[in-house]
Amino acid sequence: MSDTTIISDIAHAARLAARTLAISSNDERNKVLTNIAIELEKNLDLILAANEVDMAAAKKAGINQSLQDRLLLNEKRVRQMAAAARDIAKLPDPLGKVLVERDLENGLNLKQKTVPFGVVGMVYEARPNVTVDAAVILIKSGNAALLRGSSQATESNKVLIDVMKKAFAGSSISREVIQLVPATDRTTVTALLTARGLVDLVIPRGSAELIRAVIDEATVPTIETGAGVCHVYVDKSADLVKAIPILINSKCDRPSVCNAAETLLVHQDIAEQFLPLALKALSQAGVVINADAKSKVIADKLGITAKLATDKSFATEYGTLEINVAQVGDVVGAIEHIAKYGTNHTEAIVAEDKDVITTFTALNDCAAIMVNASTRFTDGGQMGFGAEIGISNQKLHARGPMGLEAMTTTTWIVSGNGQIRQ
Repeated sequence: MSDTTIISDIAHAARLAARTLAISSNDERNKVLTNIAIELEKNLDLILAANEVDMAAAKKAGINQSLQDRLLLNEKRVRQMAAAARDIAKLPDPLGKVLVERDLENGLNLKQKTVPFGVVGMVYEARPNVTVDAAVILIKSGNAALLRGSSQATESNKVLIDVMKKAFAGSSISREVIQLVPATDRTTVTALLTARGLVDLVIPRGSAELIRAVIDEATVPTIETGAGVCHVYVDKSADLVKAIPILINSKCDRPSVCNAAETLLVHQDIAEQFLPLALKALSQAGVVINADAKSKVIADKLGITAKLATDKSFATEYGTLEINVAQVGDVVGAIEHIAKYGTNHTEAIVAEDKDVITTFTALNDCAAIMVNASTRFTDGGQMGFGAEIGISNQKLHARGPMGLEAMTTTTWIVSGNGQIRQ
């Protein structure tokens, strides 16, 4: 059987199953999500055993540490996935919201209501938690899910799908609303991306290379999530007591994820005062440092190893404990640097000067701006969405962490009493 046929069969099954979601109540969908949380916790050992198989294969294959961290499941991460399912169940129903309503002179009533997309495909790398996050968000928002994870997470994803399907027992919602797309080779991705008419939307989540490949190849509509070359700018007005913890948290809390900081920008007027503190803190945290020429001089005086940063360095999403450091003339210089090397994801400013903050927030073209806070807060769970299906860097339809509302579209309902158009 060809991959095109496989995807066609899976998508057709998902489309039929989506009808059971379309007529389900919010309470029914919430019950499934709560059951998913219960099943994840009940099957913890089974999930971790499957993940150990994937991790062993990844280590044997020499997969880099960043991808290994994304692939890893442990008890804490599985319980976080269960907690996210419960949190999403508690959120308001995103479906059936009346966004616009008005009566026309001819007596027609117009309502614009939120409805599901229908069948949504996910293409993602390594992270098996996305299998659960995507499934629960799509179920809550009334969409069937076609989930195509990476081959590195094959065993983890199989078990997670099997465990989640147990949650539909006794429900009027079909368990076929969750479908795992085979990850044996890349041809299944191509078949999914070109299944126009069978799949309503595809969302890529992973490396810049994966996202670009999906955007370039897809004939199905896509939402472009993006790479995270994120910056922390420390202004001359900054409270330096705040700046160091924000910097270290932004870089070191979980360096493999897209909202981790990759570059520190420092106002040149405080470089001699602040950089010794920052470079020591980064070095003590085990961070590899790439510095511009002026900042490298300061590092050398301190006896801290720093490589000379290049254009390639500044454009790199490391995903590891590595960072760039550069000095800028002022907030506009910071903005220009970000515009040149950033990816429109998350930018942070540490400053007390309100005019500087206003300039930074007004002129940075990105999905999220953190003012005196870590870049790590660009996250669906942290921002009250329960979880996220991805972080969109584009401007159409959805931008930033995508939760329930981003997974809906709208329908116009026009009600009359026998009117005909003259």
